[in-house]
This record gives sequence, structure tokens and C-alpha cells, in this order.
Amino acid sequence: MDVRKIKKLIDLLEDSNVAEIEIKEGDDSVRISRTSSAAAPIIATAAPPPPPLLASANTAAPEPTAEEDKLPSGHILEAPMVGTFYRAASPGAKSFVEVGQEVKSGDTLCIIEAMKMLNQIEADKSGTVKAILVENEQPVEFGQPLIIID
Repeated sequence: MDVRKIKKLIDLLEDSNVAEIEIKEGDDSVRISRTSSAAAPIIATAAPPPPPLLASANTAAPEPTAEEDKLPSGHILEAPMVGTFYRAASPGAKSFVEVGQEVKSGDTLCIIEAMKMLNQIEADKSGTVKAILVENEQPVEFGQPLIIID
């Protein structure tokens, strides 16, 4: 991959709210991330931390929403970013996966378009696709359940 393209990607990353970009061109691949792999510095303070808040006996755990109740059991693949969900690489193309299909870790399951960048979302677990929870070309939020793998 051309160094000028990589520098341009870095500039695009700095000018946007995107935390990470991964681009694949043929056999070449580059991932650029704003986050550092180094641990954050520890700042010592003289004051002790505040005591934890105690929950009253009347406080109950939040009830699951109706949407969460309807989700089939299995591993939930969540949206790693805000964007538009696509089941296929282009309009009219075959979907990456269908319900009942076997997938391996690393297989492309869908694409999320964010800021004109197409991000391939890969399976983080091997198994069978149990459900696809988002319709094609629909907006998704960070952390939204997309696909369930059993």
C-alpha cells in the first residue's frame, strides 16, 4: 500500500470522530487507531476515594426490556460503531451470511458504513448464525445487537 495513502488515512482519522480505521486492498491491510496500547498513567492523590453508594433495599435490578426478552440465546455480535448496516458488499449482491449458515471466527458477516468508510464486521466466534437482528440499510447504534451466533 502506498505511503501517501496511509498518510491521507491518518489525516482523515485526525479530522473525524472515528477511533480506528482498517483498510484492505487485495493482500495488503492497514489498521490505524487513535487509542494507544500503552496503559494510562496512574495519578496519585492524597484524598481517599469516596465511599461507595449503598443501594436501598427498595432498589430492584432494572427489568430487561421487551426487546431483550425476545432475543434468542447465543453469542451476540454487537455493532462496534454507529453507522448504516449492510448485509452484502453491494446492492443486488449475495448476502455475506444467512440464518442457519455456519461461520468461522474471522468471516465477514456484514458491513457498517460510517463517515463514507465501509467497515467489514467479522465474526468473533465460530458457530451457526441463529438470527440477524437488523434489516439491510438500517442505521445502527454503538453496542446494538446485530447477529446472534450459536
